[in-house]
Amino acid sequence: MKIYKAAGINVIRPLFVGVLAVALFSFSSGVIAAEDEPILRPPPKPAKAARSAGIAKPDKIYYEGTHVGSMQTHVAKYEDTLIDIARRYDIGFVELRAANPDVDPWLPGDKTKLTIPAMHILPEGPRQGIVINLPEMRLYAYLKPGQPPLSAPLGIGRDGLETPTGTTSIVNKREKPIWRPTARMRKEDPTLPEVVPAGPENPLGDYIMYLGWPEYGIHGTNKPYGVGRRVSSGCIRMYPEDVSRLYPMAPVGTPVTVVDQPVKVAWIGDELYVEAHASLAQASKIENEGGLPHYEMSDEDMAAIVRTAGDYAHMVDWATVRRLIRERPGYPVVVARRPPDPGKRS
Repeated sequence: MKIYKAAGINVIRPLFVGVLAVALFSFSSGVIAAEDEPILRPPPKPAKAARSAGIAKPDKIYYEGTHVGSMQTHVAKYEDTLIDIARRYDIGFVELRAANPDVDPWLPGDKTKLTIPAMHILPEGPRQGIVINLPEMRLYAYLKPGQPPLSAPLGIGRDGLETPTGTTSIVNKREKPIWRPTARMRKEDPTLPEVVPAGPENPLGDYIMYLGWPEYGIHGTNKPYGVGRRVSSGCIRMYPEDVSRLYPMAPVGTPVTVVDQPVKVAWIGDELYVEAHASLAQASKIENEGGLPHYEMSDEDMAAIVRTAGDYAHMVDWATVRRLIRERPGYPVVVARRPPDPGKRS
C-alpha cells in the first residue's frame, strides 16, 4: 500500500482496499477452496479438557505466572488497515477489531488511536506443552521451564468444520510440506491439482506439526490475513514468522490441549482482571459487522470469576463484569482490588 502513496497515486488505494475486502469476504466464506486444509473427518473422541480445578495437572509446571504481554496503543497512518496492524503486533484480526469496534477495519484513518490488545491472561489448563484457547484464537506454548509461554494468534476452523477441543499431541512434523486437496475440495473446485508442492502457492506454508487427531495439524499459511479468523477446515494456522519460531521448539510428543474459554480470570498483584472474548458462535459476526449482541453471563462464567476472586468476591465490581460480558472487548480489565498484604514489602 505504501507503494501507491510513494508514487503519488493515492486514488488507487481505496480501490485496492475494496478489492482486498471482497477477497477476504470470499476467503472467510469458503469460496476459495484451494486455501482449505485436508480436514474432513472428526477426531476419534478426544479426551475433554475441562476448565475448572478438576483439570489433571501434568508432572511438570513450566510457568507459574498469570499472564503474558502488556496493553499497547497504535496511532494509525493513512495507509494502515487492521490486517496490517494486527500482524505488526502479532495479534489476530478479530481480536483487534473487538478491541476497536468503532474503527473502520479497512480505512481506520490517519492519526486514529487504536487499542492493541497485547496482554493475555493465561487460560486454565496444563502449564506444559501447547495450550490453544479457541475463542481468543490464540496458542500458548509452554516449552521452556521457568519461561513465559510463546503466545501467538491463530486461524481456526469455521462453522461446520470446527477445530475440536480436547487433548492430543504432536505425532509428526514436516518442513516444506506438500498439500493434497481432499475429495470435497476438488469437487467444489475441479481446477485444483491433485498435489501442490512446497512453495508460495502451498496453503500449509513452510512448516506443519501433525496432531494425533487424524488430518489435523498446526501449520503456517500462504494467506496470513486469515490468522485470527475462523476460516480453516479445522486445522490451526499461524503467521509464517510464528510457526517458524514454534516448529524447532516443539518436538514430536509435545502434548497439545485445546480448550474453549471465552472468559478468563486472574489476580495480577492485588488486582482481579477479567478478559472476555466473543464466543465461537459470534466470531464471524464481530469480524464482518464489528458489533455483538448482548451476552448473558453463563453459570460457568460466574463460577470462574467467583472461584478466582475467592474471599474477595464481595469486592468485585459486578457492573463492570456485566459490561465486559456484554461487550467482549477481548483484553483484561480490572474488576476488583484487594487490600495489600501488610506482610509484604512494598
